[in-house]
Amino acid sequence: MNGNSAIGEAAIRAGCQCYFGYPITPQNELTEYMAANLGRRKGCTFIQAESELSAINMLYGASVAGARAMTSSSSPGISLKQEGISYLAGCELPAVIINMMRGGPGLGNISPAQSDYFQATRGGGHGDYRQIVLAPASAQEIFDLTPYAFDLADTHRTPVMILGDGMLGQMMEPVSLKRSANQKPVNPAPARRGWTCPAKGGVNSGKCSKPWALTGCKGRKSNVIKSLYLEEGALEELNRRLQKRYAEIKRKFVLYETLNTRNADIILVAYGSVSRICRNVIYKAKTGGMKIGLLRPITLWPFPEQAIARLAKQTKKFLVVEMSMGQMVEDVKLAINGKAYVDFYGRSGGGIPTEKAILDKVKRLISKK
Repeated sequence: MNGNSAIGEAAIRAGCQCYFGYPITPQNELTEYMAANLGRRKGCTFIQAESELSAINMLYGASVAGARAMTSSSSPGISLKQEGISYLAGCELPAVIINMMRGGPGLGNISPAQSDYFQATRGGGHGDYRQIVLAPASAQEIFDLTPYAFDLADTHRTPVMILGDGMLGQMMEPVSLKRSANQKPVNPAPARRGWTCPAKGGVNSGKCSKPWALTGCKGRKSNVIKSLYLEEGALEELNRRLQKRYAEIKRKFVLYETLNTRNADIILVAYGSVSRICRNVIYKAKTGGMKIGLLRPITLWPFPEQAIARLAKQTKKFLVVEMSMGQMVEDVKLAINGKAYVDFYGRSGGGIPTEKAILDKVKRLISKK
């Protein structure tokens, strides 16, 4: 399957009841897949909205009613959805949002990029909110992380974004469709994928009790879902509650993968498609006697800052590689806090880092005193 179709199949199996989308390259295959297949489940809704603004607000409405709901787009389209995402966060509503990044700024082009990192990890809309951001690196991992995104959204009543790129969405790879809609709770760090996470236990899979949803109040007290708080101190209380929730998420759900980090001369930090290129660099470097490690964040928020800080105690050189002009590199520098040297190599506007360019940069950094 291609990565876009893998998301669609995983979402259906995870119990997605509503999908609202609008065409934009390079995520159109996901919209096509949901149009053709969401109807396999009774009572499910597919709507191709008239705009990205409509799609995110349809998602809002479905979530208010307690449905498992998803939308998808690519960079400029996600920009249009930011107000709606802020409203979802302010109303404490679960939602899954897919961004298959393309080159920017503006309409840019349809080539893969990673320049939406700031938008995704800082909460691109207004207000003091965050969203969980998952960064898969393969079609299989997309399939594995999509149900996890729904679980996290429902458990914490928060938007969750899966951040891919055009390359990941379009490439065709074998995918094992082992997860079913009735599978037992997801382990946040399956050993078979090599993920590392400090959390104990898992999150609830499948249907989730939502006593807060607006499902009709006959026989019970009315529920109220809103993000407008005019009473003095009420909005601050909401923000304090959200920050407490975000702190819990940071404490429990940080996913990352490491490769050859023990005794490494230099550690590469990369996510998504670029991490696969870096992995090949590591394999090629072995023949030259260079010791190169890799840390791959899987959750971009919360970011694996503690894992990077620990590595900075043993390795004094880091190279961050991105398909951007340098965004995740800021989080790496904050995590290392001056304990090691951090350099950057990136391509932007649809440019893709090559193995040779990365390896040449590594050689220069290793030889540098």
